[in-house]
Amino acid sequence: MEYLLAVDAGTTSVKAGLFCTDGRCLGIARQEYQLDTPAVDRAELDPEIYWQGCLATIRQVMEGGRVNASQVTALGVSSQGETLICVDADGRPLYPAIIWLDNRATRQADDLASQFSELAYQMTGIPEVIATWPACKIKWLKDNEPEVFNRVDKFLLVQDFLIQRLTGLFVTNASIACTSLYFDFINNDWWQPVLDAIGISVAQLPRLSQPGAVVGMLLPTVAQQLGLPVALKVVACGMDQCTGAIGAGNIFPGCCSETTGAALTIQVSVPQPDIDKKKIIPVYAHSIPGQYLLVPVCPTAGMAYKWFRDVFCLPEIEQAARNGLDSYELITRLAAPVAAGSEGLLLLPHLMGAYSPTPNTAARGSFTGFTLTHTRGHFARAVLEGVAFLLKLNLDVILATGLEIREIRSTGGGSRSALWNQIKANVCNLPVVSLINEDTALVGDAVLTGVACGGFETIAQGCQVMLDLKDRFIPDTDAQTYAESYRRYCDLDLTLADYYKRNF
Repeated sequence: MEYLLAVDAGTTSVKAGLFCTDGRCLGIARQEYQLDTPAVDRAELDPEIYWQGCLATIRQVMEGGRVNASQVTALGVSSQGETLICVDADGRPLYPAIIWLDNRATRQADDLASQFSELAYQMTGIPEVIATWPACKIKWLKDNEPEVFNRVDKFLLVQDFLIQRLTGLFVTNASIACTSLYFDFINNDWWQPVLDAIGISVAQLPRLSQPGAVVGMLLPTVAQQLGLPVALKVVACGMDQCTGAIGAGNIFPGCCSETTGAALTIQVSVPQPDIDKKKIIPVYAHSIPGQYLLVPVCPTAGMAYKWFRDVFCLPEIEQAARNGLDSYELITRLAAPVAAGSEGLLLLPHLMGAYSPTPNTAARGSFTGFTLTHTRGHFARAVLEGVAFLLKLNLDVILATGLEIREIRSTGGGSRSALWNQIKANVCNLPVVSLINEDTALVGDAVLTGVACGGFETIAQGCQVMLDLKDRFIPDTDAQTYAESYRRYCDLDLTLADYYKRNF
């Protein structure tokens, strides 16, 4: 029997999974972390937290899985995109990781937009040059932290950082690099004009490989730390959105997946990058070589629900801790009896700005329409509904391209909530399908790693073996109510967009 390890470093946690090539998941471990937010437009993390989380979660799943370590054949790695890590020649971090949510580089984004906005979508799939992209963050470092900038040997993304720690090699791929703004995903190479504009060279970037390829072997020192074979193959799987689409079985026409994790992301696999003639839907280089992925991104979804829990639901947190319950489930119980539409209460879930379908870094969260009759249950339900409205808003843009969507596969932590899934089905008026294993980035890592090492002949075969569907949620009579609530949501979002720009 052969086993596969997978690691995914997300926005608020590192996860590791242990899988058997017959499709069984033998265990998943998670280590959460809190982002540092020293200012309203900043989000950072000590890069060592990613590495320590990687080690800790691998140890946990190996101990829990009780398998012979010699039968583990490979380790696949994926991560969040756009988070920038600056290191020296030995891979030591020189500065806190600048998280993809960070908006400090707005001025630098405006400068780069003046030079590259006309070509950016064609060359990179990025519809608008904003502070999210690593190129803007690098230029901010050059302008504001020149001593750090001048010491940087390599500019890495989180997957690249973990790969270097595991193998000693600086390697990346199109799937993770495609949203850097300095990667040309048409020619599968670095985009030299942007490198020149931000003042770095190709030598300061990792070597490019194919997504899902074996990029090295586990370092002896790391193998000893983890109790794993020295000859263990390490596979660079790509961005978690791409591997998550694979892990959801979203590899065929007509299927759409959405991930409600810290952020809300939507994924639709497409054969070529120029599907959207209006050039507003982000396009990624897929972890399936030669394919692309439409990926609208909304910065705060599950993170908005977590914020609501942490700020307003201390009784539920304490009750959950006392009784071994899930605090989110307790909050969902408050929301469940509230009628669809939350009696007019709406949430715009833009707690860290807005991106898809209309970028607006000045956007803020907004509860609107509450009265003396509204309770915490109304506010909890409004959070769930606000994320669902944002999902539909992006799906409408995708459908306008002529693509067909027959069902939505829901993944991420939010997919554990039957109420949230039913709300999404009603708002979008489409079936929503949940999966046995909602950690689809890990499942996708396992599929890609199995293909790279010969455990599966194709990605399709790997999905067939590794993927199990759970529940199917069909639109019900609340769908009609939500049609009017959605209209009001769109009206509010449009009305406040200019207000945010004027005042923040």
